[in-house]
Amino acid sequence: MGFNTGNKRSRLVSDINVTPLVDVMLVLLIIFMVTAPMMTQGLEVDLPETTAKSLRQKEEPVIVTLDKDGKILLGKIEVSQTMFRQQLEKQHGKNTEQPIFLKADKNVAYGVVVALMADIKSAGFDKLGMITDPIEEPR
Repeated sequence: MGFNTGNKRSRLVSDINVTPLVDVMLVLLIIFMVTAPMMTQGLEVDLPETTAKSLRQKEEPVIVTLDKDGKILLGKIEVSQTMFRQQLEKQHGKNTEQPIFLKADKNVAYGVVVALMADIKSAGFDKLGMITDPIEEPR
């Protein structure tokens, strides 16, 4: 708010300079574009396809991943097949009502998947589900 001295040339400028804001936003955009691909981690699992729909869950499930090379992940922790049951009982043994989802590669031998399912059942967990990909319908 300036004083009006009668001279129309001298006015108070009340515009916001957005150039520094745009500069900061572009730098942040570049940082996120560079770091985003580095944040994706995990195993590449080729899931079998089914027509079943997903179920709603009340509790957060434990996800067990079995890749084509036989690596087993309990959540995000890699365990050996011999230590799998012990780790499952240690980490989640108190809450046997918690659902467990098995995410097995479709190229893994059936016997390995069944042995893993048997270990889950023998640890006392009854809510066992399978994670699959939906079948893509031809267009």
